[in-house]
Amino acid sequence: MPPRGRRPVGGSDAREEILTAAGELFAELGFERTTMRAVAARADVDPALIHHYFGNKEGLLGAALVLPVEPAALLAGLDEDPEHAGEVIVRRVLGLWEGEPEIRQRLLGLMRVGVSHEYAAGVLRDLLGRTILTAVARVVADDHRPLRAGLVGTQMGGLLLGRYVLGLPAVRDATPEQLVVAIGPVVQHYLTGPVAGVPD
Repeated sequence: MPPRGRRPVGGSDAREEILTAAGELFAELGFERTTMRAVAARADVDPALIHHYFGNKEGLLGAALVLPVEPAALLAGLDEDPEHAGEVIVRRVLGLWEGEPEIRQRLLGLMRVGVSHEYAAGVLRDLLGRTILTAVARVVADDHRPLRAGLVGTQMGGLLLGRYVLGLPAVRDATPEQLVVAIGPVVQHYLTGPVAGVPD
């Protein structure tokens, strides 16, 4: 018998509540330490319901890895001011993380799982590799395009890791606009500047 008060069958919001609970626990504990029972308790559902929707823990992880925002939409219109596209990228990404707490929590979960679990890392690597390159396609220089997109991704990933996961004091306490001014030109260089020493 399920504990009193838990839903043994899914309602219209049960699947989303399970995903929300999983994202929160992945953010807090990482993939390995998150259990199906803990997710069920956080979502206030019977554990069998998680198996019904997702099959197993890997299936739950795969569903939880869906980004809460479409990167191509977030970075749309960069070609309107290509000389300042780097600043726009930093401003928009920080704006997303500084905005809705629910989205930040979901993104934190993705980042923490991505650095601790190989399957998650592979999914995110493929997804971000494709979406970043697509998003910056109109402003990135013609040479070394995959490398340039990858460097943009590593720059932004390092910023987000330092500010929101590691909490490096100077980075954590800086205003978003200070970070835009400091990091925007670096991202701009990756987009359009020379990539010295890299063979064609």
